[in-house]
Amino acid sequence: VLDPQYGMHAWPCAVVLAQYLWVHRRSLPGKRVLEIGAGVSLPGVLAAKCGAEVILSDSEELPQCLRNCRRSCLMNDLPHVPVIGLTWGRVSPELLSLAPVDVILGSDVFFDPEDFEDILMTVYFLLEKNPRAQFWTTYQVRSADWSIEALLCKWKLKNIHVPLHSFSADKEHLAGSPLPGRHTIEMMIISLARSDGT
Repeated sequence: VLDPQYGMHAWPCAVVLAQYLWVHRRSLPGKRVLEIGAGVSLPGVLAAKCGAEVILSDSEELPQCLRNCRRSCLMNDLPHVPVIGLTWGRVSPELLSLAPVDVILGSDVFFDPEDFEDILMTVYFLLEKNPRAQFWTTYQVRSADWSIEALLCKWKLKNIHVPLHSFSADKEHLAGSPLPGRHTIEMMIISLARSDGT
């Protein structure tokens, strides 16, 4: 999973997040959406197809992933969707100059515990700039010892667990894809915590 080519594949979490977007497709037209760690960009491409104004991003240190994002856009007749390099944990000119966003997407970005704080720092920065925005993320449970709860508190973020059955994603096959399979996948929505911690 930690092979440098991980961003070149569609992973089970991307299919589950795409299912969530599809179920909520009527709310997407006109929404400004940023996908982080986009890789092959399934959720972001679907959001764009459903009428959202999408920006795709992946690490500026992984040009092959950025090329893959562009290829996904071209293959789906979305040549005007911007693709930018954003590295988690780094406040770059690209991050600083981002247009406002309503929704941040991230499928399976929480796969390496060494990256968890960098991801949440980046998400916190984006939510501070866009206080009403939310981070919609799916992740595969790979270890019972991995948790982001303490980091959510540290970065003044809160999360809501979204049950997969609530958007018909609790199946082994979704939209003709066998990718979800028997993996344990979870979804949560992360937003800024209020000053009272809620």
